Amino acid sequence: MSNSDFSAWIGRRQESQDRISFTLVKRIAATFGEPAPQPGEPLPPLWHWAFFQEPVTAEELGPDGHPALGGFLPPAHNRNRMWAGSRIDFYQPLKVEADVTCVSTILNVEEKHGRTGSLLFVTVRHEYFQDGQRVLQDEQDIVYREPTPPKSNSTEAPPQSQWQARVEPSPTLLFRYSAVTFNGHRIHYDWPYVTEAEGYPGLVVHGPLIATLNLRAFTKAHPKARLERFTFRGVRPLISPQPFEVGGRLIDSGKAQVWAGNQDGIAQLGEVRFSEGDTP
Repeated sequence: MSNSDFSAWIGRRQESQDRISFTLVKRIAATFGEPAPQPGEPLPPLWHWAFFQEPVTAEELGPDGHPALGGFLPPAHNRNRMWAGSRIDFYQPLKVEADVTCVSTILNVEEKHGRTGSLLFVTVRHEYFQDGQRVLQDEQDIVYREPTPPKSNSTEAPPQSQWQARVEPSPTLLFRYSAVTFNGHRIHYDWPYVTEAEGYPGLVVHGPLIATLNLRAFTKAHPKARLERFTFRGVRPLISPQPFEVGGRLIDSGKAQVWAGNQDGIAQLGEVRFSEGDTP
């Protein structure tokens, strides 16, 4: 299928509204074992992924548990879906109990061919508006790959960290994160499906969950830093319940490199840009 077949989807937009519900915020906080921010307080970084999840009926789901494609997103022709990475710009914090509008736009749809076969890349920009101002922009890369054995290790070992945290991704953590983000993707909770249909050795840790824990480790190490931009890309999957580390190091003024991985190598790489004048 050529790129021209997807031209009708490029530029497609949709708008949705949601409230940063304190009830849901408390459930996210419990999932991460953290105190819940109160109404009017800032929403912690990347918790916005739990909101603006349009509910669909079971009949509208595909075999992988995701909503069937071909509506807002282009059809993926029975390929496996992965969240390849994001570029998030922080302008102002989202506030708990605020009413927020999200405007989503498909920026690009492109077919590529790699070692694992044909890959369909879809880039979507989400812009979040609060009190009439754009407070957050999240540009996401979603990739749909033909069913092939997933990558199990990386040749690149995690570098020496200036800060790090150990994560034990239990099946309960994965299930609860799927629940608070209303993510039905079966690779995160359905053992027979993930091992038999998609060929993984076990339950897959969510890429957004890894990114959230990665950025949380940075903010705990630099509590006065003002986030400006966070980018990340997936390198390989992490499998529950095998522990992994998230960590990073400062590489320049107002810039940090962050990563997640274990003895099998790096699984996710990212970069944080921040206002260094506010750091300790």
